[in-house]
Order: sequence, then structure tokens, then C-alpha cells
Amino acid sequence: MSEIQLDRYRARYAQRTRGMTASEIRALFAVASRPEVVFLAGGMPYTAGLDFDAVSEVTESVIRDVGATALQYGGGQGLPELREGLVDVMAAEDIAAHADDLVITSGGQQGLDLVAKLFCDPGDVVLVEGPSYVGALGAFSAYQAAVMHVAMDDEGLVPEALEQTLQWLVETGRTAKFLYTVPNHQNPAGVSLSTPRRERVLEVAARFDLLVVEDNPYGLLDFKGELRPALRSLAPERVMYVGTLSKVFSPGIRIGWVAAEGPVRDKLVLLKEAADLCHSNLTQYIAQRWLATQPWFEHVVRSRETYRERCEALLDALSSEMPAGCSWSAPAGGFFIWMKLPEGIDARELLARAIRARVAYVPGQAFYADGGGGDHLRLSFGYSTAEQIREGVRRLAKVTRSELELVRALRVGGRSSAPPP
Repeated sequence: MSEIQLDRYRARYAQRTRGMTASEIRALFAVASRPEVVFLAGGMPYTAGLDFDAVSEVTESVIRDVGATALQYGGGQGLPELREGLVDVMAAEDIAAHADDLVITSGGQQGLDLVAKLFCDPGDVVLVEGPSYVGALGAFSAYQAAVMHVAMDDEGLVPEALEQTLQWLVETGRTAKFLYTVPNHQNPAGVSLSTPRRERVLEVAARFDLLVVEDNPYGLLDFKGELRPALRSLAPERVMYVGTLSKVFSPGIRIGWVAAEGPVRDKLVLLKEAADLCHSNLTQYIAQRWLATQPWFEHVVRSRETYRERCEALLDALSSEMPAGCSWSAPAGGFFIWMKLPEGIDARELLARAIRARVAYVPGQAFYADGGGGDHLRLSFGYSTAEQIREGVRRLAKVTRSELELVRALRVGGRSSAPPP
């Protein structure tokens, strides 16, 4: 298509699309299909660990028993039986919920999109952790929200930083629509919000009348099976909860949900119906029957062990291979390690060399709305085997050492060529 033809469309695009850009992670998925590349980029679960005979049996039983209904339209809120099953999934983390409060979405991502569509007008402030999940940043920017990052450390979101940000907004005559947080095994930082901080964050939110969106894909994937109190369980009137089966069952069935108070739930149903009428009845029935007839929690426990072993392989390889100046998080669950590069190395610039060396990661800039994160990168241990992970780190370390030598050489050259004082 010629530039003139493209301009005909560009002139008619809605204003909100002008800031939309391709996800750096999605762009890397083209690399994932290349067998020679160790893919440490995407947060893809180990679906090969599923019992495919059981999946096949469940799918066949759905077609056999309720095929006509499963292949028909459904309701906008989602299959009642599935919502009951998802209440049980939440109960596995000691989260009390009611099926009437849930809205089924196309994965957790659509849940974030619907929440953003419901609450965000152009210019509205949304608070997120720094760094934050790239899919959430994309959803918020699609509705022209002004995303502001709040500092976090090894214990998760810093309540004092949240309070300072909210106070600054008050002093400048602005308010935040909501705080978005991934409190368990955060994507991308891999850290979890400590229990005392959960209570403190909610105290701050209550004082400033701030809504909270709690995104929890990884809570059940704690390596030791430890549970942390959900923010929604501590303050259900203030917290909207986004869940997904993508990490504990399958991303392919696209089952997520939002748990919210009645007025919010009703609006989300209307937005869901406007977006796609209803979720697939077929995948809803498959998920419902999987939860009802299969030892799904045993699969979760096995998955924890798989991810724990792969995480240890990644941590061991980083310790033995990476050059001085690198540091990284040590997650207790989930899929991700957040790594800081030596001074002077840019993660996005390094990526091109890494891919040529047949290893892929996600540059830290993808997880910031303000251009930060250039000295960090995210590594995922969910998809690749332990052996592949170790080889991938060897390749990444070699590229990093080479880049570090170049940076040092340029510094020395710059000093030697400078005029005398």
C-alpha cells in the first residue's frame, strides 16, 4: 500500500490510537518459533505438562453431553457453572467470593481492558508499580490514561511512595482513578507484596479514596505453596480482582474473570457484550468441566515444582555466568526474574546482539510508561527447559561481557583523548 493510501486511513484514525505501539513482547514471539533460539522472553506457561488425555476426554464429553449449547451464544456475564468453579479457584487462595460478582473475560487481559474502558477518560491518572505489566500499560494507554509509576522494592510496592504520589496529586488538583498492582510474584519484577504492606497500601488507599485493581495470575504458583492475603479479601468494597486460568490451566482457552461489586460488575457486563457479545461457550464448558472433574490443583502443585526447578537453574546460571555489575531478583514463585545490567549497557540495544547469539529476553523499557528501565531486562523461566535456560544464560553472558568490554573501552578512549586540564 502506498503512502498516499495509508494517509487516507491515518487521517481518520481515532485520536486515542495515536499513542498505540506494538508490544515488545508480542514482537518477540516471532523469534519463539525458531528452534535455535532460547526463548527467555514471553511469560508462557509449561502447557506440555498438561494431561492431554484428560484434556481430550473433557473436550469430548462437552461435545457429547452439551454440544448444541456449547456451540451456541451465551450470556454476557459468563456461564454460571464456570463462575461457581472459579469461586473454588479463588478459595484455594483463601479468597472469599460469590459467583454473582464474577464476569468472565477473554483472559485477564480483556478484564484489564474492560476496567480501563469503564474508568478512564483521556488524561485520567492511573497509578502502577514501577516496573509494571506491559499488557496493563497497553490497556491503559489505549484509553489515553496518564500512567504514573510508584516505586517498589524487594517487598513490593512502597506504601510511603504511594502516599507521597497521592498527596502530590492532591496538591496539584488531580486525583487518580485507581491503583493497578500485581501483588503476587509480580510481572516483571518477580517480587511479592509483604503482608504488612498490603494492609498499609489499603490504609493509604482508604484515606485518599483510591480504588485498587488487583491482578493475580501467579498467586497459586508460589514454590512453597505459601498464601498471602488477597487485597480484595481485605477490602472487597475497594478492590476489583482480575484472575485468569492461563497460568494454572491453559492460555489457549482464554478464560479470565473480574470480581467486582454489583454496580461495577453490571457495567463490565455491558462493556463485555459491546466488545464481543459473549465469551465462547465451548471454552467455558471445557474449563468448567476441567475444574469439576479433574484434579486441577494437583496439576498446579506439579507446575510449582517444575517452575521452581527452572527458576533455580536460571538463578544458578546467572550466578556462575554473568559478569560483575549484574544483579537480579530471587523470586519465590511465578515466572520472572528482573535483572539489572552493568552501568552503561542499554537493554534494548543489547537485545539485537542477543538475538543474533540465539537468546531472547524482554528489555526493561517495555515495563515503563515513562521511558525508564533501560538498564534492566526480564527473563522468564516458564517456557524453556532447565538445560535450555542454562545454555541461554551462557549466550546472554557472552554477549553482555562483550558489550561491557566495549563500554569500558569507549570510556578509556574518551578519557585518553580528552585535553589536559
